[in-house]
Amino acid sequence: MRRISRITVAGAATASLALALAACGGTSTSSDSGGSEDDKGLAIAYDVGGRGDQSFNDAAFAGLEQAKKEFGYKTADIEPTDGETDADKQQRLESLAKQGYNPIVGVGYAYAAAVKGAADKYPDTTFGIVDDATITAKNVADLVFNEEQASYLAGVAAAKSTRSDVVGFVGGVDIPLIHKFQAGFEQGVKDTDPKVEVLSQYLTQTAEEGGFSSPDKGRTAAEGQIEKKADVVYAAAGLSGQGVIEAAANHKVWAIGVDSDQYRQEALAKYKDSILTSATKDVAKAVYNLAKSVEDGSPETGIVKGDLKSGEVGLSESNPAFADDAELQAAVKAAKDEIVSGGIKVRSS
Repeated sequence: MRRISRITVAGAATASLALALAACGGTSTSSDSGGSEDDKGLAIAYDVGGRGDQSFNDAAFAGLEQAKKEFGYKTADIEPTDGETDADKQQRLESLAKQGYNPIVGVGYAYAAAVKGAADKYPDTTFGIVDDATITAKNVADLVFNEEQASYLAGVAAAKSTRSDVVGFVGGVDIPLIHKFQAGFEQGVKDTDPKVEVLSQYLTQTAEEGGFSSPDKGRTAAEGQIEKKADVVYAAAGLSGQGVIEAAANHKVWAIGVDSDQYRQEALAKYKDSILTSATKDVAKAVYNLAKSVEDGSPETGIVKGDLKSGEVGLSESNPAFADDAELQAAVKAAKDEIVSGGIKVRSS
């Protein structure tokens, strides 16, 4: 059914959208799936790294593609630009809202101020933000995840797979969101085997320094940990994680991917045999579900959280070396069951 809160736009809307987006530095990819000119649905604005990161942003795009296919409307996905301000982000979201896109999702915590401002100006449009739970508005859905739970399972897998008793964690940016990944991973390792050492480091203090968008930084960090005998390295670093995976493959040790099932990603195909598993969070499902709720006339609002129990975080099983290891699978399943039942409380900091 057609969403009840769709804004009607004039025939010149497409041209004005392109001009508005150009003014704030973004680029737009709009897709026509056979709907009328004003039949516009989900739009997403990417986080640092943009589309093609083989991780977080690509997962959001997968949700957009599913919505476009199912609902047959036009979509838009907008790239970030270097050095952009909150005002730039807000202008981008408002441009989309003005043209009738609904819902509109800011992919990443960096969109918090922009989503809040745009939502205030366009109360009849539903907005979503991934990885931020600070916005309380009647037309905003905070799409968040218990990443620490999936990271705990990654820690179990790392502790069961290491032969050197040294594993590594590489965080993209030193912020509370990534602290959740580190905390869960370290707890999972130590609960499984206290004698295993965890080497942890962050690439940058701010996203603007490239912590989420610099494979070379990830590669260098992973190589440093591997030199210190780490033989399993887990990265929560967006596009920078590709460098971690490359380093692991080059040194014939294990990498653990993040956000998406990186074993299956085409751009990482030549390294896939070194990707033991990935700690996934289903950003695609969260983005799609928000679009569906708008399409159904009952938009999601408030905090919408995915966890192990809901199946929206977990470990991928694409690599046969992981899926066929009975002892490893038993350890991961036992840990998962304990987390879901409340027997294990996973730290988030």
